[in-house]
Amino acid sequence: MTYRFGIVGPLPSVERILNLTQHLADDVEFVAMVYNHPREIPQILEQYRSTVKGWLFSGPIPLSVASPFLKEDELTAYCKPAGSGLYKALLQMNKDYPIQDQRYSIDIIRSEDLDMHESFAEAELPIDQVYLNIFEGSDEPETLIQFHMDKWTSGQSVAAVTCMHFVYAALQKQGVPVYRLTTSSQDIRQAAKLLIQQARSSYFKDTQIGIHMIEADLLNHRSLTESTSYGLQYAELRIKTVLLPLCEHMDGVLVDKGNGRYQIFSTRGAIERELSRLHHSIEQIALEIEVEVSVGIGYGDTALAAENHALRALQQSKQQESSSRIIIVQDNGVIREAVGQIEEWSYSSRSLDRALLSQLNEANISVKTYKKIEALTQRMNWDGFTTAQLAQHLSMTVRNAQRIMSSLCQIKLAEIEGEELQALRGRPRKIYRLTQVHSSSEASLEQTKHSLD
Repeated sequence: MTYRFGIVGPLPSVERILNLTQHLADDVEFVAMVYNHPREIPQILEQYRSTVKGWLFSGPIPLSVASPFLKEDELTAYCKPAGSGLYKALLQMNKDYPIQDQRYSIDIIRSEDLDMHESFAEAELPIDQVYLNIFEGSDEPETLIQFHMDKWTSGQSVAAVTCMHFVYAALQKQGVPVYRLTTSSQDIRQAAKLLIQQARSSYFKDTQIGIHMIEADLLNHRSLTESTSYGLQYAELRIKTVLLPLCEHMDGVLVDKGNGRYQIFSTRGAIERELSRLHHSIEQIALEIEVEVSVGIGYGDTALAAENHALRALQQSKQQESSSRIIIVQDNGVIREAVGQIEEWSYSSRSLDRALLSQLNEANISVKTYKKIEALTQRMNWDGFTTAQLAQHLSMTVRNAQRIMSSLCQIKLAEIEGEELQALRGRPRKIYRLTQVHSSSEASLEQTKHSLD
């Protein structure tokens, strides 16, 4: 298998990157995708997206311009300009204009601003003598050109230092002494190696074992059980008629477990690609036979792990009261609900926070329940919520939601921030909010651990 990556950047940078990466790995091919102006980047992505596995950007600027147009699952890396690039530019400039005695102008994209300040501090260079322009990736390069030109023509600066090739070339044409912030060869190779590692990790992730557990509630369907045994057999035949094409599209194996229960063995990559087809198939079964259909999907490095995760997902799916009954339990313990839909959301069933675990144990609340509430409040962007809202979205009784929130308040993980009056007679409803947020950092940690495995 050969991994093909597009190098996106101006011509000099792309040529340099190609020269440094051509012998990194036998199963990797880097392809030049040159632009003259950063505004051409979205068109490059659209035109070549289907031909490459991922993107290597020549610096933070093309990455920043491309970010709004990148898909969530696209692999990316960029060549980060380290302090060595700044020092090289300043040394070159110092030959012509001693930097201790002169003022000069520098531009830097906001994402690299902190690194530049740290580099100046480490070199003990006075940054207050610098005309610094911190710009956003969406800013037009012409504004940077004008910034440097104004400082130079007015005599305020003797030279310019820029991180953008387009600006560098334009200032050169105007006769402005200009120096370029570049990325070291070591940093370029490191970025390329990171992209290759992501691709290989993605490949192994896609080839993980994936198992569907599909259960149609035939035995509790009165019209089927009260008819002859042929009724159940005809129902199962219709289910197979729907599932077999689905199984074929994901190169899977269909196993009939009897009484409306089926398993499909496939790979994670194939399952993810066919989620919309799975939705359609489940809706078709539910409509034709008029039964509830639950689906649990599990991923794992072994068949046993995938089967255990699929069983957990199926059990949770059967507890759902909504029509969306497809749930995935991933190998890292993350649970996904409303799978494949616009409102899909996920949460972890694990926690590495010992203090949090101790608090939840004290309140007799599972980590999964707390994480589920936390993920729901973030997805719905709730500043506050009632137990009725919680019960509606999490398929539980209001009484159970009240018990959970009361316990969370006792251990200081939630608090009452107000009340709302009901339209009909009755006591005002309490409005709660969570006092701590753990999911973002832990989800990031889980994702990092998983990508390194």
